[in-house]
Amino acid sequence: MKKTYTAKKEDIKRNWYLVDAKDKILGRVATKVAAILRGKHKAVFTPHVDTGDNVVVINTAKIRISGRKSKQKVYRRYSGYPGGLREVTFEKMFTNKPTTVFKLAVRRMLPTGALGHVMLKKLKIYADDKHAQIAQKPQILEV
Repeated sequence: MKKTYTAKKEDIKRNWYLVDAKDKILGRVATKVAAILRGKHKAVFTPHVDTGDNVVVINTAKIRISGRKSKQKVYRRYSGYPGGLREVTFEKMFTNKPTTVFKLAVRRMLPTGALGHVMLKKLKIYADDKHAQIAQKPQILEV
């Protein structure tokens, strides 16, 4: 009888990838990055184990969004108190915090809970083309 392979924490080899988001569509880049963070591109992918790689994303301030989403898309958060609903449009959020827009897009594609939190820690996001992970020698990834 064959047994299903389950990846173990000590068997996983992690690589570093560099993604340039300049003039790319936000959702398309975020889906590729989320799949790499999750480890779905590897043959040893196991849903309940963090098998993903590290990803560095640069030029998030130059990312594009299609349609009329820049005016219509709204980010909402709720404090839990009456009248505590806060709404920010994509346009305002993107001008103030372009890295947060990308981080939220990727975070919502990852599993919730402790596993998703660990996966999100492997994501490094920069608004311009300078990054601090030069020593890791990340491989350039085309998306």
